[in-house]
Parts: sequence; structure tokens; C-alpha cells
Amino acid sequence: MSIYRTHTCNEISLDDVGKHVKIAGFVETIRDFGGLVFLDIRDMYGVTQVVTSGKSEDVDFASRIPIESSVSVEGTVRKRAPETVNEKIKTGLVEIAIEKIEILGKRTKDLPFEVNSNQEVREDLRLQYRFLDLRNNKLKSNLILRAKLLQYLRNQMIEQGFLEVQTPVLTSSSPEGARDYLVPSRLHPGKFYALPQAPQQFKQLLMVSGIDKYFQIAPCFRDEDARADRCPGEFYQLDMEMSFATQEDVFSVIEPVMYNTFKTFSNKKVAAYPFPRIPYREAMIKYGSDKPDLRNPLFIIDLTDFFQKCTFKPFHNKAVRAIKVTGHMSKGFHEKMLEFAKSIGMGGLGYLEVQEDLSYKGPIDKFIPDDLKKELLNIADLKVNDTIFFIADDEPIANTLAGQIRTELGKRLNLIDENVFSFCWIIDFPMYELDERGKLDFCHNPFSMPQGGLEALNTMKPLDILAYQYDIVCNGIELSSGAVRNHDPKVMVKAFEIAGYTEEDVKTKFGALYNAFQYGAPPHAGIAPGVDRMLMLLTDSETVRDVIAFPMNSKSQDLLMGAPSIVTKEQLQDVHIKLDLPCLLYTSPSPRD
Repeated sequence: MSIYRTHTCNEISLDDVGKHVKIAGFVETIRDFGGLVFLDIRDMYGVTQVVTSGKSEDVDFASRIPIESSVSVEGTVRKRAPETVNEKIKTGLVEIAIEKIEILGKRTKDLPFEVNSNQEVREDLRLQYRFLDLRNNKLKSNLILRAKLLQYLRNQMIEQGFLEVQTPVLTSSSPEGARDYLVPSRLHPGKFYALPQAPQQFKQLLMVSGIDKYFQIAPCFRDEDARADRCPGEFYQLDMEMSFATQEDVFSVIEPVMYNTFKTFSNKKVAAYPFPRIPYREAMIKYGSDKPDLRNPLFIIDLTDFFQKCTFKPFHNKAVRAIKVTGHMSKGFHEKMLEFAKSIGMGGLGYLEVQEDLSYKGPIDKFIPDDLKKELLNIADLKVNDTIFFIADDEPIANTLAGQIRTELGKRLNLIDENVFSFCWIIDFPMYELDERGKLDFCHNPFSMPQGGLEALNTMKPLDILAYQYDIVCNGIELSSGAVRNHDPKVMVKAFEIAGYTEEDVKTKFGALYNAFQYGAPPHAGIAPGVDRMLMLLTDSETVRDVIAFPMNSKSQDLLMGAPSIVTKEQLQDVHIKLDLPCLLYTSPSPRD
């Protein structure tokens, strides 16, 4: 028995009536009724009501305890009066009559915000006082869920025969899509470690080592901008790799893990596996996104060829996409959709409504020849009262805009079932793409195996080559990318050569892999679903920061610890670094500090 408590604040029940007990926690509320003072004591596990005796000194002392101070309370458990029962909490049938109350940690500063309030609090303030923010029941529940989920994921992987291996956090810099966090070396002047963006090379090296099935809950570090589903700096993923494996082998491992996890930790319906496989090209045309939300029943129709036969010049030589909506739309609805279309950069939003006689009503009706109007009915499967919206632009832009219109229509028409988790795989990604400068670059992971192997690299146009790359998506959120890996050094060199790297570049940047592949590497494949994103979905959180104990803000700052921070000149000298900044920024602290 602890000197501070015999029970936690969720353990007191009717079975304890008449017993002398001791609890400890934070003072959540104080209610002073003159002759009596009621306090709610909260710990990590629950809340228990305690009440003072009628003695004036007890009442006076209890009523003056600052809210959120930590206390220890001794007393006798008694049954609550029927009119005071609180069915919202587990201990709501009982209370503790206080015999002794001791302040263990007194709050001496004003609270920056109410801890367990539903009121909106600025995120920067919450992150600055994260230790208080985490006392909030919702955030605390999120952390508890996180711990349970990590253990559950670990158990599922172990049950499937995977070996947990920790890979290094201090490693070499390599181009993997984002900026590295660099760590200067004290012992090797002018040289730097890099924090891993992912354990990519190490897990492939484990496959070469003969570790058949590897996993870890891996920390990853990327110096990139924040998004709602991505926290800058550090994040965690369920990293796995397996030897002698194909794309389908990876799917057969991860699908039950995702299904079971979401089924276990949510009351929502989880769509059954096997999850749909959608080729990238199809996804971009049908959904306008490589992260489609399959809860939305709307899909996009390609009408490019049809409109080349019509007289509507703005649609000529453009990719034309259309979305059919069942049911009559009001004039106000069209106006709101037009307003949204303009907000995302569209010049307008054309539409047609199908009338009772199957004729059309809408601004572009007159541009469709009479002999083609029935053809449009058939192509789009239009019925009476249906409305069809049109989007036209260069193909990549048209796809993106159509995807945004699809999502907005789904939301405005309440078509998206919020009580479902719907998964899918996006497969057959292009091996290469053009960057913003028009230069060939890898579309996804540079370590992926091209479909067709070396022959495809030698004979096909780079932009036509597909890769054994895949994403797993849930409710419009990408949980992870994965791939069948390139394990052949000849294929590796050629793949990088097409992207503008020489063999010497490959040897320099990926020397360990290049060398290891000379020693008989097995075919291997893997994936790494994001733990933070999974938790964001499971908790219906708006941002991953609500499922991380101590996250950075959107500007990559730790407001609680003050990172990134200034270091002393001496610390910089130890690692052989001189800053080209005003000396004020790296002077030694004053002895008085």
C-alpha cells in the first residue's frame, strides 16, 4: 500500500462502504455549500467525490485549496444520497467523508486555461503548457489508447512470425524525399550524422542478412512542413519488411492487422478485407486523388472524348471530368458550389439538370448537338432529376479539381458515412514523374522494383514505367506507402541513372545497399503504416498533434521545452561549427544565469 493512497479514483464502489480508504489526485472542482465543501478528486483512472465534515476549520481549509493542486485524502466511504448520485462516473454511487486532507503539490500560479473544459483554447497556449493540456480527459484517453494500440500492433506482428529489431537513429544522410535532420560529429570534424527519415536501408540490409520477417515501431525524422495528418519533426510507423515476398504477400500481412486494429479500438464499422486494389491511373480519373475516400459514393466520369465532338470551345483540347449527382439541386446549392469552385481556382462550374422528358437544363446545353444528347445520357447513366457537374483543364489539374469537387459534393449532400472505416490499396504507381523543373525524378520510393525489371528500364519511356509501389488509404488519409524493393544492383544502377544519378552517386549515397546486393540479396517487400495517422482516425481527431504526448507546433517548434534553442559557443566549438550569425545568438550564458 502506498503512503499516498490505498485506491485509485475509479476503484471506490459500494463494496467499500464503511471502509477507511486513501486516495490521491488533482482537485478538479470545489463546490462550497457553506457548511459543507464537496471536492472532485481526479487521477489518471477516474474521479471520486469527497466531502468535508461540518467543522468550520475543515470547510475553510478545503474551500481554499487551489484547483488542480495535487492532494491526498483519507476518510470513510459512504453511500451517496439518491438525489446526489452521479451516473456519469464509475464512482458516482459513493463518496468519501474526509478525515484528513493533505496538499501534496500546491498550484501557485494562475491556470492559463481550464483543464477539463470544452472551451476552445489556442493551440500554441496548449502546447506551451502541454503538461496541463494532458490532464484533459480526451487527450489523456488518447495517450492511453496509443499505448494499447502499440502493444496490440506489436503482438499482431509477433503472432505472424515477425522479429522486432531496432535500427540506428544516428546514421548517414541519404535522399529519401524530405530534408534530413543533421547531427554534427565531435570526433570527426566536418562530418555529420543524419536522423533517419525511415529505417529504409537498414530494413533492406536485414533482409540481405537473412532476417526473414522484420518489424519495429520505428521513430522517423523529417524536416518538412506540418499538415493536419503530419507532424513536423518526429513521427512513428509500424515498419515491416519480409523476404521472398511479393506485393500480395505484404497485403496479406497488413490487411488483417489494419482490420483487427480498427475493429478492436473503434465502434465504427470496418470494411472487410481483402481491400480494393485501385491502379493509380484509375484512381486519379475516377476519384481525382491517389488518396480516395471510398465512403463517398460519387465518382468522376471521363468525358474528354465526348466534348471534343461538341461546340463548347472552353472544353476543347482539355481533359473533361464530370460528376453525376442523383436528385434535384436547388438554385442556392448551385450558387454555393460555384462559390466553392472559384475558391479552389476554377473559373466556373458547368452543370446540366435532366428534365422529365430527358432533355437538359443548364448553361452548356446549347453547346451539345441534339444527336449527342442521348449519348451523354448513356455514357453518364443519367436519369430524370439527375444533375451532372463538369470540370475541364489540363489533365493533372482537371483530376485534382474534380477530386475536390467530388469531396465537397459528398460533404454538402451528406453522402459520407462517418461511422465506417473504408480501406483501399492504390497500386501501379508510375516509377518516375517530372518535378517542378521538368526533370525526371522518382515518383515514390527510389528503392522500388520497376514492373518489367531491367528490360523495362532499358526499353520503355521512363514516364510509362510502372513500379511495384502501393499505398494503403483509409477514409481519404494515406496511412503508408510501400513497395517491392529493388534487390538487383544492375536494376538499381539503371533506375538511378534514369533519374540523373551516376553509378558513383549510387555507391556514395547508398554504398551499404549497393555493396550488400553483390552478395545474393533475396527478393523482399515491405510497408510502414503511420501510427499517428491511425490514432488520428481512431480518435476522430482533427490533427495528429492530439494523439502525440509532446508534439511540435506547425512551425516545427517545441513550445514546452523551447526547442530549437540557442546553444553556447563552447558547445558549437566541441562539434567544430561556427555560425554565420550575430554573436549574440551563441554567446555563453552569464554566470548569474
